[in-house]
Amino acid sequence: MIAVASDHGGFELKQAICALLQERGLDFVDMGTNDESSVDYPDFGRKVAEAVAEGRCSQGILVCGTGIGMSITANKVDGIRAALVHDSFTAQMAKEHNNANILVMGGRILSVDTGRKLVEIWLDSTFEAGRHQNRLDKIRQIETERSH
Repeated sequence: MIAVASDHGGFELKQAICALLQERGLDFVDMGTNDESSVDYPDFGRKVAEAVAEGRCSQGILVCGTGIGMSITANKVDGIRAALVHDSFTAQMAKEHNNANILVMGGRILSVDTGRKLVEIWLDSTFEAGRHQNRLDKIRQIETERSH
């Protein structure tokens, strides 16, 4: 299950992403927002991040105006590796090297077509593990040490 959410600045792209996921026959849950009325991105970023961290969803996709706010918010939740991507290379590396469990994009930065393409690349990429897992283990160690 993929959790998807946006604020008002990412609403159009989020709708296109939901359509893409539906076209691909993937299970997803749309956690809002439901229109372009102004909302606070931390409310929606937190919903998705907690759903992923708690295992209710295997991964997530977040969109706000720039992607920066959603990325910062999601990464406050232990166990989340939210990656803000802008192009094909960063979308691929987010999964292959960082095993990002949340993809973040800027709805005011990317076109709908580009955003859809980046989601497909991220979904179709595979974590390479090996030396990259060692680095993720170090990140997890920082989370563990900071929570005590």
